[in-house]
Amino acid sequence: MNIIETIKNRGLIFDGGMGSMLIAKGLQGGDAPERWNLTRPDAIREVHQAYYKAGADVATTNTFGASAIKLAKMAVTEGMEEINRAGVKVAKDAKEACGPGKFIAGDIGEAGDMLAPMGPLSQENAQACFKEQAEVLADAGVDIFIIETQFDLNMALAAVRGIRSVTDIPIACTMTFKQTPRGFFTIMGNPPAESMKTLAGEGASVVGANCSMGSDTMVELAGVIRDAVDTPVMIQPNAGMPQAGPDQAVTYPETAGFFANNIMKIKSLGIEVVGGCCGTTPDYIRTIHDRLNRQPI
Repeated sequence: MNIIETIKNRGLIFDGGMGSMLIAKGLQGGDAPERWNLTRPDAIREVHQAYYKAGADVATTNTFGASAIKLAKMAVTEGMEEINRAGVKVAKDAKEACGPGKFIAGDIGEAGDMLAPMGPLSQENAQACFKEQAEVLADAGVDIFIIETQFDLNMALAAVRGIRSVTDIPIACTMTFKQTPRGFFTIMGNPPAESMKTLAGEGASVVGANCSMGSDTMVELAGVIRDAVDTPVMIQPNAGMPQAGPDQAVTYPETAGFFANNIMKIKSLGIEVVGGCCGTTPDYIRTIHDRLNRQPI
């Protein structure tokens, strides 16, 4: 059964946050976490394995910021292809250690610049950037692409089109929204219903939302998205909104139990794919997995 059939048949649990896990392992501010695919592959593999063992069906490669443009901005000297291939390899190593029935999602996030007229990047150059990264991830053997944390519908479309120009591997695309008195919008003013319909029409197999809000607020947004499309929907909230402590360490207020309760509400809306974003850990995914296994999905 391929990943889309699995999603439609029983749904999937994705993993949770990567950045907070790597910070706990020593990642410093200003460092590119994607370099760890080469310099600390053991640490990346440990994160993937922890999520798989907690009950995640899908590991997301550590390639969110691994476009050529973004890597150059982060002054990363290693090549885009090398980093992306290493990201898939370490996820494969973790998958093999955890047995059958697991999947790998090739993560595509920031292009590295904003689209014109807000930034220097043309739609064509953005699409070419995503195409280049997608070619490597596809060749390395991902089961699905996850384009995530998109706040500009046009940028998300460039990513979908870039991927579609080189492969027919399924695409999940999630955008990030803010709640306003008028409803939910991205910072570029894109509303969720229109955005999801447009992405599905361009070839995204799964659409949805991630990041920027806690699980309680995400319940309402999930309902808006579910009502907008027949396409499978994916929802990955934060563990609440980040809070800076006295030592400037960032924490997230939602407990694993509180988060999982809201994920159950999201699942009850007919959402097929769930997981976590910033601040979530294997404990959150384990709690979701246990709750779902105690009741029909």
